[in-house]
Amino acid sequence: MKHVFIINPEAGTVNSESSIRDSLARCGRFWDSEIYTTTNEPNDATRFVDTWCRRHREAVRFYACGGDGTLNEVVSGMIGHPEASLACYPCGSGNDFVKYYGGKENFMDLSELMDAEEVEIDAMRVGDHYSINVTNFGFDTKVCLAMEKYRHKAVIGGKNAYTAGLVDAFFKGMRTKVKVIADGELLRDDDILLCTVANAQYIGGSYRCAPYSDNTDGLLDICLVKPVSRTKLLSLIGIYAKGEHLNDPRFKEFLIYRRAKTVHIEGGDNFSVTVDGETFSAPTLDIEVLPHAIRLALPKKAKDSVSIKEGRPNL
Repeated sequence: MKHVFIINPEAGTVNSESSIRDSLARCGRFWDSEIYTTTNEPNDATRFVDTWCRRHREAVRFYACGGDGTLNEVVSGMIGHPEASLACYPCGSGNDFVKYYGGKENFMDLSELMDAEEVEIDAMRVGDHYSINVTNFGFDTKVCLAMEKYRHKAVIGGKNAYTAGLVDAFFKGMRTKVKVIADGELLRDDDILLCTVANAQYIGGSYRCAPYSDNTDGLLDICLVKPVSRTKLLSLIGIYAKGEHLNDPRFKEFLIYRRAKTVHIEGGDNFSVTVDGETFSAPTLDIEVLPHAIRLALPKKAKDSVSIKEGRPNL
């Protein structure tokens, strides 16, 4: 098998290329490895992965070396190429996806990662895009839009950018008008605070938005929160961050939760959606689960760390 490392030099606080080369040298794996460093061009990793697969037609494992954005681009290039599998080397500032597997520490031993067994996991198609983690809109998307303003600023940038975006959206993004239909059932045709369509469990660095999500079950977890006051949001946000919102009685009147294979969204002009941390405009959008679409290299300690809450709520 060929091992191809897709390195985003802008991810995280330092360029990881030298450490990856050092690790490959120590484990003697240069002979079956290739390194590609992405450019600043949008979707560069997606184009590279897709082109590589079309030209080679051989078993290959692509290593997404960066954050969730890099991971999303690699996944998007792999879709439709059954000979390709995925590995995560999470060295970005976000790394929400790997929290499903206990966090980045379980993926940072390169030798173990290269020898890891593969498991089949779901992905989702989001219009013309793909997602492996979470698609969200409403308050969360407004946080992401604001976060982009702060990402490269001192003190409030980097891993603090999400918190800065959260404060910004708190004053400007408490309501979004949208129609949401899940497997044909109308969930909402009015203002919302936020809605997440989840394949995994975490967004925003530490918010466990979908604690019951299982990325191997062929279903998407939809969690919609109706508008609340700013005072109420402050009292609820800690519960939401810990993933306790689906069973907490304080959320009951505000929350709609379903599992479904398809989600239809109508947001109209100026509506935006966030896919694995990347935001784009889409007045109308269809989301569908792609069961077992990705083969993921999973070190044993990552596989053993999967945590899915038992006892789904009936809301």
